[in-house]
Amino acid sequence: MGEVKLFRTWSSPFALRIVWALKLKGVEYETIYEDLANKSSSLLEYNPVHKKVPVLLHNGIPICESLVILEYIDETWNKGVRFLPEDPLARATARFWAKFNDEQVFPSFFRYFMSQGEDQEKAKEKALENLKLVEEHLKGKKFFGGETFGFLDLVFGWLVCYPGVINKAINQNLLAKQMFPNLCRWMEQFGDVPVIKENWPDEEALILKFHEMRQGLGIYISLPN
Repeated sequence: MGEVKLFRTWSSPFALRIVWALKLKGVEYETIYEDLANKSSSLLEYNPVHKKVPVLLHNGIPICESLVILEYIDETWNKGVRFLPEDPLARATARFWAKFNDEQVFPSFFRYFMSQGEDQEKAKEKALENLKLVEEHLKGKKFFGGETFGFLDLVFGWLVCYPGVINKAINQNLLAKQMFPNLCRWMEQFGDVPVIKENWPDEEALILKFHEMRQGLGIYISLPN
């Protein structure tokens, strides 16, 4: 299917989705790591609108925004495992929750992490409100799509790793098992998928990165794109 390159950073949860998707599809690709404090001319050329990672380059043609890239991968390499369901209503529902994650859940979680005092309490309230909606959506399900993992599991997959790292970085845990039993059960099951388990960023490096972010040392984090 031609040459595939992935522009990413080592720590971006949005780029990590694409790594998982490519590996689940068995697609060979070249990784090009970016420094978001010193973006390459190639990244600026291929994503002139957002100037962010991830960017998938397929036969020289760039595809930007992680949710768009996930769908592109699913439709281009459509044999074997499929991420999005065939049913139009189920596909629309999956897209809705994916957008909710990228526009509400993830930003509220990291807003909580990056704030302090009263601002952190307000951010915590919003983050918990969003997580409770996700918890309810998972009720009675093994994965977001039912018995098999797919599109939404890749989208929400950051929850398997990053909250635990943040907990170790600032000793704050939003995902208590007694409050979020469905989410925690899903995290264990999805985290045990070999492709997922084998492709996490280094935990100690992430903890250090989050410490530096809190100290205002100018460390960049990829926001939804």
